[in-house]
Amino acid sequence: MGAQARSGPFRWHVDIDRHLNPLLPASILPRLPHPVAHFLGYRSHPSKTGALGNVAVVFWAAIGVFASLTIIGAVALQIPSFARHAVPTIIGSFGAAAVLDFYAIESPLAQPRNAILGQLTSAIIGVAVCKLFALSPHIDAVRWIGASFACAAATAAMGLTGTVHPPAGATALMAVLDDDVANLGWFLLAPIMLGCGLMLATALLVNNIQRRFPYYWWSPEEMGARWKEKEEEHKGKEVPVASSEDTVSVREDRNSSGDLEAPEPQPTVEFTDGQALVVTKGHVQIPSSMYLTFEEKLVLETLSQRL
Repeated sequence: MGAQARSGPFRWHVDIDRHLNPLLPASILPRLPHPVAHFLGYRSHPSKTGALGNVAVVFWAAIGVFASLTIIGAVALQIPSFARHAVPTIIGSFGAAAVLDFYAIESPLAQPRNAILGQLTSAIIGVAVCKLFALSPHIDAVRWIGASFACAAATAAMGLTGTVHPPAGATALMAVLDDDVANLGWFLLAPIMLGCGLMLATALLVNNIQRRFPYYWWSPEEMGARWKEKEEEHKGKEVPVASSEDTVSVREDRNSSGDLEAPEPQPTVEFTDGQALVVTKGHVQIPSSMYLTFEEKLVLETLSQRL
């Protein structure tokens, strides 16, 4: 009975990054000119200015929220097809997304993968559920059930694909419940993707003036292990590839002139047989019996860097 409990469905875990990360290419940011890489979130060295006070954080967050929503609304008003489809000037869920993308920029939920793919996934599910429930002659009576189902399905899809973005839940809900949004049908994907792109561009500009955004574009784990393995095989060298689950990669950083710079120190994550979770400067020790998500590991690594 005990063995069945340990191996039952409540212990199942879907981790698509374990399969995707080795196949995706490593980041090209270290090879870009420094000014470009800086505003794409890359830092060759840790910041020497220390953490900003909350007054500065609130100031830049307010600037970013206002600028991004203003730009989204202004651009939407200039697109003729948006006017023909009666697209709302600003989709309501972008208000919550702006707060997340400009204030809580260190959160894994605010990183580009989550902000864009989470909204896209939720919009697709919301529209699909809306069209499914529209087949019922009693759509007005059961619309609220469809909205609840759409939000639940979107949450499940985002959780399984590692793209959780809370404002996207509102997008799925509005795609069924809000008449102005539901009437757009599949055209909803256009304003959602346009808004996500404009908000991301604004966030890259505003958030990188005194802070850093994003902390990663796809995953905080190692990328491109298969590519590195093939390169080493091509060179005739046998170099062991570190596991993306147990270690943090150390990248070779080059400045704008192409010279090799000292790599940014990254905390080492170690799994041990002990029972204590230990976080020290540059080192995180996690009991082998404890499971942590990528986001939780990122929090521990960030704390380790700040010590």
